[in-house]
Amino acid sequence: MSAAQEFDINARTEAPLHGSEVAILRGSLAYQRDTLRWKCSGLTEEQLAQQCPPTNMTLGGLMKHLSLVESQWFDHWFRDAGFAPPFDTVDWDLIENDWEFESARDDTPEELRALFDEAVSRSDAVIDEALTRGGLDEESVLTSPKTGETFTLRWILVHMIEEYARHNGHADLIRESIDGQTG
Repeated sequence: MSAAQEFDINARTEAPLHGSEVAILRGSLAYQRDTLRWKCSGLTEEQLAQQCPPTNMTLGGLMKHLSLVESQWFDHWFRDAGFAPPFDTVDWDLIENDWEFESARDDTPEELRALFDEAVSRSDAVIDEALTRGGLDEESVLTSPKTGETFTLRWILVHMIEEYARHNGHADLIRESIDGQTG
């Protein structure tokens, strides 16, 4: 089985300690994204599918899940453009909640990395465009089903940082259980 490419931890984006709100938010998100890349790097398909009981989470599943989350927030909620492939063909009403975790077991490290990198690239393009239009106060097209309010780009960026940070904690534990790597 092929292994995912190695990620050079020294190339990980560091969030700036000073700068504009946009620079700090984007730098923090890039740092979290790179942390996930690092935690998933250099592993085989079998290792990316390895669980750390009692959870069914896997590192490959986290890559696919966060690819979905990128599309959910930037393609769906923010732009109302639907989901990006392969999520656009999933019948979400008929599948289990953990579809991305289960289906990731059938994906190669290269496929998972490409999916993740494409999702991040698409999201960054959406962010770039929104910043030129209305900055961090640019509002989503769709509204929250809970409040009926729109989401600001600022809120989505903070939420994405939180989402990655939480899942990177899971990734730390899973990676350590696979090969002892910590950090």
